[in-house]
Amino acid sequence: MENIIIFLVLLVLGYGFGRAAELRHFKSIRLREKALQSIPAIATKIPDPGLRPRHTQLVSGNVVVSVDYFKRFLAGLRNLVGGRVTSYETLLDRARREAVLRMKLEANRLGAKLIFNVKFETSSISKGARNQVGAVEVYAYGTAFID
Repeated sequence: MENIIIFLVLLVLGYGFGRAAELRHFKSIRLREKALQSIPAIATKIPDPGLRPRHTQLVSGNVVVSVDYFKRFLAGLRNLVGGRVTSYETLLDRARREAVLRMKLEANRLGAKLIFNVKFETSSISKGARNQVGAVEVYAYGTAFID
């Protein structure tokens, strides 16, 4: 009985603290996206021929976001029955958006007006005996056009 109580307390704490941290992070992301919206980041490989930058430079941003206990629990339940693991989808969304913001911040410091050929690399960092996902890393990179 004591083990069930401890498990439930950890589950509730994981949900509460994880949700609060996620909401704070999303709020921060929205504010910074608004501030950096003047720098488009596009996936096209070949830029508009009319653009003549003074020079170009590789810019990048990466982030590691950990999985909270509640999301890990929900993902474990979903793995039993199959289907989309929606508890991890918000984790990946936060990580991708944060990596792009960090890339744009680097481009902004260089005076860039555009980032093209944007690519993403994603990896999971396993933790535990069953190789459960402990965190996800997202690396965003592209070519900055600097005037």
